[in-house]
Amino acid sequence: MLSRLLALKPRDVPWRVAARNTLAVVSPLAAGVLAGHADAGIAVAIGALNTMFADQPGPYRLRAQRMLLTALGAGLSAFAGALLGASAPAIVIAALVWGVAGGMLVAIGPEAGRAGMTWMILLVVMSADALPLTDAAGIAVLVFGGGVLQSTLALAAWPLQRYRPERDALAEVFRQLAAMARMRHDPTTPPPTTQAAQFAQHLLHGEHRSRSLAVQSFRVLAEISERARVELLALGDLRENVADPGSGGAIGDVLLAAARVLDGVATALAQAAPPTAAQHLVDGLDPLVEVIGRLRAEHAERSERRLLRIAHTRAEGLAGQLRSAVRNSAFAGSRGEAGALAIEAHLPTALRPQGALATLRANLTLSSVAFRHALRCGVCLALAVASERALALPHGFWIPMTTAIVLKPDFAGTFSFGVLRVAGTLAGLLLVSALLHVAFAGTWDRLLVFAVLCLAFRVLTSMNYGLGTAALTGMIVVLMSFHGEAPGETMLPRALYTLAGSALALTAYAMWPTWERQRLRPTLATMIDAYRAYLAAVLDGGTQAWADTRSVARAARTNALASLDRLAGEPRPDRRLIALAEGVFANGNRLARATMALEAARIDGGEWPRLQEVSLFAERADAALRALVTSLREGTPSAYVAPRPAERALASALEAIPADSPQRAIASALAHAGDRVTDAIGTLAHGIDPGTRT
Repeated sequence: MLSRLLALKPRDVPWRVAARNTLAVVSPLAAGVLAGHADAGIAVAIGALNTMFADQPGPYRLRAQRMLLTALGAGLSAFAGALLGASAPAIVIAALVWGVAGGMLVAIGPEAGRAGMTWMILLVVMSADALPLTDAAGIAVLVFGGGVLQSTLALAAWPLQRYRPERDALAEVFRQLAAMARMRHDPTTPPPTTQAAQFAQHLLHGEHRSRSLAVQSFRVLAEISERARVELLALGDLRENVADPGSGGAIGDVLLAAARVLDGVATALAQAAPPTAAQHLVDGLDPLVEVIGRLRAEHAERSERRLLRIAHTRAEGLAGQLRSAVRNSAFAGSRGEAGALAIEAHLPTALRPQGALATLRANLTLSSVAFRHALRCGVCLALAVASERALALPHGFWIPMTTAIVLKPDFAGTFSFGVLRVAGTLAGLLLVSALLHVAFAGTWDRLLVFAVLCLAFRVLTSMNYGLGTAALTGMIVVLMSFHGEAPGETMLPRALYTLAGSALALTAYAMWPTWERQRLRPTLATMIDAYRAYLAAVLDGGTQAWADTRSVARAARTNALASLDRLAGEPRPDRRLIALAEGVFANGNRLARATMALEAARIDGGEWPRLQEVSLFAERADAALRALVTSLREGTPSAYVAPRPAERALASALEAIPADSPQRAIASALAHAGDRVTDAIGTLAHGIDPGTRT
């Protein structure tokens, strides 16, 4: 638990993004202070600050919608808080409503949940200074204006770099493919590039995708990257399976050359430049592929020849995909406008987001994590506001503000945010104590310190929340100094109120928890069911079914991993359940890799041999996986029937195909992958129900 709190995640906020976000917060504050209207500058800065974290990667249309809605909600929350702050009963009721509504937004997604938390914070912060209607409206306009300023700076590059989000997303996919080509493969680990590929897919096929002709080039590149990923995975697994070091070295040479080409394509995409370097590199792939072909022809051992035949076919397919990637990357971006007519492409049905209202309606039940979180938020926020009003605490809004920040839908998130919030606040107050002696002499000194702390807050929050909170605490103290508050007078109350708000959030969660142990098995079942659908599509389905089911399986694995991570952060986690989940992941990954090897065989080889044994194997594998899904979901013994007899019959039928047949290569690939699929299913069955005969 301590290691999770101290973990420092990689920085995921580019410096240019952090700098422009900081500029949007600091510039209105500086203008207001220098013009003698510090309070107006503070209000605009607060609006920009609360909209800052809505500046997330994605299509420009989505970014604009997300940021402007966040700014609008911030303005309305500021208006309600300032107007209702004079009446304790009114602000308590408002806190209840805002808490429930803001908490429910986690059902829509993390960005919406973050916006809901922002609106809760602004309601309670602005309620500290009750204002008449006209003044409250003026404050709301200023806060909204700060959010609009933040949005404007985030979208300023739209006309000049219209396709930058798409290029950056695809460049990251190709960079990760290059890293995947260089690494040694472990069959129990998930296929790499999962997150990057998911993000690129939503960017190019999601609801807010661009519909211009140029985007067709990006979609072609995304499809090429998926096919190259399948070929790389198949070749990497074959390198680990061949016994001869010379054969493994030849496959490794192809993979290293492919990695260099992929790096060249990634660089070209990131810089919007022609792929000159990649073009030179891709021409050197064919001789390396031919080395594998010669080794196959010369090798004396039959099983090794079969693996080399598969490897040669896969290497030829990879070389073709890379040539296509280089060719298409030359037309990606604005130069792609002259391309073919755009083909409307959508996400698979299972990945398309429901409408926001439909999602919220579906979560209006006590079994919903989002609804339970919303009720906790509403009650805790109302209690915190009522308590600080009843005690007439100066700056008491810090208690409900901390409660809103700390409360998360899961225990691990609530606990870690609570502890890090307290630790970060105390560290921030110590930082301010040191700055009191050097940074509060003049206006420019304070503005400089404020800017540095704001930049640090933007960069550090996603790396470690405690460090981000330390920067935020110092930043708020400096900000309030422009409002006339002496920093030293409020430091101790802020520390105490932070402790009280965190304690309230943790107590509320302990009294009515939502434990992940009750959700992990169904989530694992959903993942295995997605793998089952992917395998069924590859064994008997069109090419679009492969892509759709592969995408759904990828998303299901991501959700299951997140569930396992949340379980590991709970007090006294169920170790047997964690061990079961880790076993399911390891063998599920073997199943996914074997299925991707089957897909790689079909990409170039076409249809499977027309044998009854192929259909029988597909039926038996599907039935076995369905039985395991039911056992996981319901916690009952499985009605599993091993598919091994069907696999052995298939292997015998494939072995009978003549060596000179055009289908010999795909038959060898099917036999090899079928054995791997059956082995993965059997090991899964043993892990889920140890009494199962596999």
